[in-house]
Amino acid sequence: MVTIGADLHKRSHTLVCTDAVGRQLARFTVAATAAGHAEALGWGRQWAERTWALEDCRQVSRRLESDLLRAGERVVRVPPKLTVASRRGARTRGKSDPIDALAVARAALREPDLPVAQLDGPSRDLRLLVDHRDDYVAERTRLQNRLRWLLHELEPGEEPAPRSLDRQCVLDALEARLAEAMTRVGRIAQELVARCRELTVRIKQLEREIAGLAKAAAPLLLELPGCGPLSAAKIIGETAGIGRFKSRAAFAMHTGTAPIPAWSGNTTHHRLNRGGNRQLNAALHRIAVTQLRVGGPGREYFERRSAAGDTKTAAIRALRRRLSDEVFRRLRIDESGSTMDPPMAA
Repeated sequence: MVTIGADLHKRSHTLVCTDAVGRQLARFTVAATAAGHAEALGWGRQWAERTWALEDCRQVSRRLESDLLRAGERVVRVPPKLTVASRRGARTRGKSDPIDALAVARAALREPDLPVAQLDGPSRDLRLLVDHRDDYVAERTRLQNRLRWLLHELEPGEEPAPRSLDRQCVLDALEARLAEAMTRVGRIAQELVARCRELTVRIKQLEREIAGLAKAAAPLLLELPGCGPLSAAKIIGETAGIGRFKSRAAFAMHTGTAPIPAWSGNTTHHRLNRGGNRQLNAALHRIAVTQLRVGGPGREYFERRSAAGDTKTAAIRALRRRLSDEVFRRLRIDESGSTMDPPMAA
């Protein structure tokens, strides 16, 4: 069995083949094109048993990964942070594409539980749509802020209420008012109103599409109190397949909800985990805050933690950790298509 590590770039891929103990056997460089991927596949087939280890930089590695998977190859994803230790422990000095590819292969040999790559499915589609919607929302927010300043210049004190510039009735009223403004500021404001209207329509279309895909991909997750379609879609897209996590603890570390041990002598305590996927962490926080507002098991758990001496912040962190386990459980059931077990308290 050999391991083929790959250092990937936009225009070229460098491959290094290692044996079972990490000794370099051969290296090869191909163009980052479909023809180059075919060359890499042909080069790798000179070894009967092989595993491809790709540095997990999705925009650069996705096409090569999918071409290898379609050809029936086994591919593992190596997080970039794991290659740092491999480079530091190597006898070669400096940094080059072959050195990096060798570090990727050795990291894959050192870490046997790396996620195995799979072809993109609904999680990829949801992530694309959610990110696309987020871009539109950010653009609309920027235009709304600019519009408010122009409206203040035209009629100080007559600006629309906060968070109202995504409502069609408010935009209609503004359009009618601005139709009488013949100044250049008024004309620019009219253009901004029209653009905000277009973005709002498109955002709502995307939200409907996202809700449909999320319901089909994870109906059980949507039944979690406080988890709406957008939060569910964000979780599904950022998780990218719950099967790549071996346990709920591994998933909690990925979401940044698992506290980090910080022992000192005989003192055992933990500190806040500021790592992990911050998008997933934010989605779990939104669910937790919603559960606190609407009541139910989440609110009861929060109150029990508070009564036990936790601060409000610590109790919310504990609730997020509990929600991470529940999301893991529900996603596993949704992915397997089995029936639901009795729900947890949170």
